[in-house]
Amino acid sequence: MALGYSSYACIFFMTLFMFMASHPRADAAETSTALLISVDQSGKGDYRKIQDAINAVPSNNTELIFILVKPGIYKEKVVVPADKPFITISGSKANATIITWNDSGDIFESPTFTVLASDFVGRYLTIQNTFGTGAGAKAVALRVSGDRAAFFGCSILSYQDTLLDDTGRHYYSHCYIEGAVDFICGNAASLFERCHLHSLSVGDAAITAQRRESPSEQTGFTFLGCKVTGVRTAVLGRPWGPYSRVVFALTYMSNVILPQGWDDWGDFAKQSTVFYGEYKCYGPGANTKKRVEWSQKLTSQEAELFLTKNMIGGKSWIRSTPTRFKKASSAISNNSTQHA
Repeated sequence: MALGYSSYACIFFMTLFMFMASHPRADAAETSTALLISVDQSGKGDYRKIQDAINAVPSNNTELIFILVKPGIYKEKVVVPADKPFITISGSKANATIITWNDSGDIFESPTFTVLASDFVGRYLTIQNTFGTGAGAKAVALRVSGDRAAFFGCSILSYQDTLLDDTGRHYYSHCYIEGAVDFICGNAASLFERCHLHSLSVGDAAITAQRRESPSEQTGFTFLGCKVTGVRTAVLGRPWGPYSRVVFALTYMSNVILPQGWDDWGDFAKQSTVFYGEYKCYGPGANTKKRVEWSQKLTSQEAELFLTKNMIGGKSWIRSTPTRFKKASSAISNNSTQHA
């Protein structure tokens, strides 16, 4: 017998509670009550489409909004506008709630899912761009351009430029990120903790392409306690910007990682300005003996900055799951219009 939405929501929050109890929390600021909006393709929620639920949130929103998405394959391009902060979009588990589109071309226009707002949280979603392996095709699955964005238990899938980690401070926990070429790129200040990076490269392509433009920018990617696997061979990163900064710490690297580890993208001058570091990584791809001489094997003191959330402005802004919910008012929830 099919479950009603209230039954599904009850099961979801019980599952979520057990998940949070078994995983380290982000030590976020004290949680307050969130307005609950439901999305269900069958019509049993407030909206059938994720974008419709986002559109219903008032401009310049100041309340926590929790958009609960029932399992299904949602074929839509999703944008969270800059004037709609404090939104969480959550499924129950990533392999059940899938947001998918098929687009390529401009790196800022191709994403399946775009976050322009600050204080966004994504939980237990698969976000994918299915464009595939077309030559030179920028096919972004997720673009994150808002400040203070966090993603938990998400799968982010494409081939080239999978995750455009554009600008702002971001946190990724227990996420699976897959692609072939520069599949984590941009100029955000981001911490990836206990994430799985899987390279589809068949020709020594780079996993990261960080775009730090000057030494004064407090940006860069840190991968802490992560896992790197792949189908053939890859390098850890190459510099999109002249001061590109990437650190892998306490991370397992399979033999997919080539001995040299890093690439200068054909620009010798960048060898003296990039910051590419490794700290106590392990696995067959982590041997640093044949690394390029312009990468760094970090000491404990040098690695200290990259081992905490201080590099993304501390942990106070990383929100835990709300513990109390109230149904959104008719100003937001518009079930009757949806069923018209």
